[in-house]
Amino acid sequence: MDFGFTTAAYVVAAVLFILSLGGLSGQESAKRAVWYGIAGMALAVVATLIGPGAGFWLLSLILIAAGGVIGFFVATRVQMTEMPQLVAAMHSLVGLAAVFVGFNAHFTMRGLARGHEAVGTFAELVAHKSPVELGILQVELFLGVFIGAVTFTGSVIAYGKLAGKVSSKAEKLPGGHMLNAGAAALSLLCLFWYTNTGGFFPLIIMTACALFIGYHLIMGIGGADMPVVVSMLNSYSGWAAAAIGFSMSNDLLIVVGALVGSSGAILSYIMCKAMNRSFVSVILGGFGGTSGPAMEVEGEQIAIDADGVGTALDEADSIIIVPGYGMAVAQAQQSVSELTRKLRAAGKEVRFAIHPVAGRLPGHMNVLLAEAKVPYDIVMEMDEINDDFPETDVVIVIGSNDIVNPAAQEDPNSPIAGMPVLEVWKAKQVFVSKRGQGTGYSGIENPLFYKDNTRMFYGDAKKSIDELLTKIS
Repeated sequence: MDFGFTTAAYVVAAVLFILSLGGLSGQESAKRAVWYGIAGMALAVVATLIGPGAGFWLLSLILIAAGGVIGFFVATRVQMTEMPQLVAAMHSLVGLAAVFVGFNAHFTMRGLARGHEAVGTFAELVAHKSPVELGILQVELFLGVFIGAVTFTGSVIAYGKLAGKVSSKAEKLPGGHMLNAGAAALSLLCLFWYTNTGGFFPLIIMTACALFIGYHLIMGIGGADMPVVVSMLNSYSGWAAAAIGFSMSNDLLIVVGALVGSSGAILSYIMCKAMNRSFVSVILGGFGGTSGPAMEVEGEQIAIDADGVGTALDEADSIIIVPGYGMAVAQAQQSVSELTRKLRAAGKEVRFAIHPVAGRLPGHMNVLLAEAKVPYDIVMEMDEINDDFPETDVVIVIGSNDIVNPAAQEDPNSPIAGMPVLEVWKAKQVFVSKRGQGTGYSGIENPLFYKDNTRMFYGDAKKSIDELLTKIS
């Protein structure tokens, strides 16, 4: 099979990937977009297996079958609430693959330099490169290994924070940013060392520095910034794949890596804008430090039962529901969907308000609501609905904390000062479904819970909503 077929297949696959990314921008087109992506990846795999350099069929089939079985097993076991940490774990594998491919490219180059026979398509390509091209290849694989190593350890720590296995607080070693800067500077020196000598030792030193940077960088970012971190690591994994694509002269890997890297970077920018923060400030510090003592919260949290909430909903004409990670943990989306159906059947206006960083993954709440078959047209973004809260009779907040926290506007010393939030406290009545009086994932106190028009609807979100369903007439 010649290069022509493989190149044509890669072009079609690249188009399908672009269509997939474009379709994922809307809820109604997302299903079709996923199938575009599946078709593109299937075509890419087949074209690679039967294209130039084809061989090792038994090993290839064993690895594909093993990957398929593991993927199926993971997909059937992972709950929707665990999707953020699953995504972080997948990013770590991309980073690790980039490191291994980079090392393999290095060993191939060193073997050919010592007079070994060129075995395999990649080795044959390397054997025909000029000294200048080999120097460029060294830089490409060096960058691929560096980005991949940062992505690997960063993603592992992000997984730990999202899964609750690592503290969600921003934690840095003594020396803070200077350690990261020092490791980056040493990596840069290793680049010059490596391009001049081609030795394995500078590559190993750089890999160790990159692994440390990924670990220390993400450990220094607090829980409130984790949605940005996930999209940022998505971008890193894309650039790592693109760098390795250059090393392997694989056009599709370059295109796909660039698509993933740029889309992740754009998403990170959008989310930082939604939090009124710069990308640099998130990466270098995250929500962790304050400029002074936070404003003390006065008053008490007043509880209410299902009867009280049900009465308020019966009397209300307009209702806004604000979902958060607590809804995901309780797997309450189906109950919330049933509540929505019942209220709309009673002639009430029901809408959902979605903050750009709600949950622990970009679009997390949109996915849960779509799974529960909540109509797309009543799921509104923050900018679309924020001005409507003063005219709203009842707001139900389900498991959210930071995205409805008035301290973002009222307290300049709050860790989330300046962050755009859903202004739910401006509604006539606010009911907060929450398991207890804790401060939530980021550890930031919320004055909303103490306001005069707020009542706390304590308990597991699913059980609370199911009980509320029996009270709606």
